[in-house]
Amino acid sequence: MKRVTINAYQVGLVFKNGVYKRMLAEGSYWLMPVETVRVYDTTVPFETAFELNILLQDEALAARLHVVEVKEDEIVLQYENGLLKQVLTTGRHVFWKGIVQYKFVRAGLNKVQITENLDRTTLQHRLVAPYVRTFSVEAYERAVLFIDGKYAQTLAGGIYYFWRNHIPILMGKVDTRQLQTELNGQEILTKDKAALRINAWAQYRVTDIEKAMLQHKEYDKQLYILFQLALREYVAGLGLDELLEKKDALAPFIMQAVSDKAAGLGVQVTGFGIRDIILPGEMKDIMNQVLVAEKKAQANTIMRREETASTRSLLNTAKLMEDNPMLWKLKEMEYVEKIAEKISSISVSGNGVLVDQLRQIFTPQK
Repeated sequence: MKRVTINAYQVGLVFKNGVYKRMLAEGSYWLMPVETVRVYDTTVPFETAFELNILLQDEALAARLHVVEVKEDEIVLQYENGLLKQVLTTGRHVFWKGIVQYKFVRAGLNKVQITENLDRTTLQHRLVAPYVRTFSVEAYERAVLFIDGKYAQTLAGGIYYFWRNHIPILMGKVDTRQLQTELNGQEILTKDKAALRINAWAQYRVTDIEKAMLQHKEYDKQLYILFQLALREYVAGLGLDELLEKKDALAPFIMQAVSDKAAGLGVQVTGFGIRDIILPGEMKDIMNQVLVAEKKAQANTIMRREETASTRSLLNTAKLMEDNPMLWKLKEMEYVEKIAEKISSISVSGNGVLVDQLRQIFTPQK
């Protein structure tokens, strides 16, 4: 006989000649020489090299154990005293009941949606994250969700979690803010065969994501073509001079021509404008020559108008001076003053005739 003591938080399993016989709880026991005992700590998971199915036939032992069976298409979240300890995968896992409070949450991985009551903190936990697919949709975006190649739903802004498994998930996102596309280097012939290069811009907003993403492939490229064709239609229907005169009407025409078709793409057109109309080199030289000729003609007209006004003013002045000798004398003195401003000094010599002449100029006659 031999004495065996089982301490608190321990359990002993008795074997006779390698065959399981019974379980020993806390206390002291006498064993036969052919019997052996294996002592287990109940604060840690139960692990044994013996066949578990045989041990579980003992109802007393089975009542002391948590036996968790995990299938291939599921996981089990193991909590110890309220804290997530580990994620149990395929197999059989055994834990002692008693001092440690265990909780097990089973999650099926054979589906995409996470229907289990798991909060975001748990899904983002380092132990659970490898089993979760995370998708983020910004506040200014909308997204269409495809599960296994089929449209599932439209998603607003937020963070979405799905189980990671063999089922493919695809998410297509669209920016719902006002967007802009550039139509640069559009080479178009006018009605009178003048080659132009036009740079334009267009603004739009996606209003129906399902129509844009599900019913049309690359809706943005299709919208670009609509703008391009409308622009060519307008320019090709006008001559160069007429186009330059009516360029302000181009944007409203394009808006009206494209809006209805864009609505079929799930898009609302909000603006259109022309940035540049570039003429070819020869045409630019001709236009410059025309402009110079026009400006010269305008300058000549202005000069002739000024000359006529000046002549008329001189005529009126002459009539006034003819009728008023004093006005004539004042005009005479004005010119003498202007002459004197340009002369620094005057030297007078002779018999005094010059002095008399100056006196006659500067002294009014009585």
